Amino acid sequence: MRWLGLSLAGPAIWAAGFTLVYALHGAGCAQGWTDIAVAGAVSLHALLLWSAWLATLAAGGLLLARLLAAAPKAPGLVRALPRAGAWIGLGATAFTLLPVALATSC
Repeated sequence: MRWLGLSLAGPAIWAAGFTLVYALHGAGCAQGWTDIAVAGAVSLHALLLWSAWLATLAAGGLLLARLLAAAPKAPGLVRALPRAGAWIGLGATAFTLLPVALATSC
């Protein structure tokens, strides 16, 4: 049954990242983080959104790399389903969170 948990890990990483990015977006707008410059070039709000998005992408990428590197000991579906879940989570992270990270309008 470990394969079932691994199959849901990719979407779970996406869900956690989605929640984090949108929570940071709301908090940043409410707290005025868009007016706080970091290193003179980027707002604190944008920096936090990009960091959360990239951390979520990294977590999904690490999961996928681990699953792809695993020795193919298991039968087809038990091996393929976790990999598919990791691809789905990584794709969803890239697709759904990029607009929030790029266009931080409050």
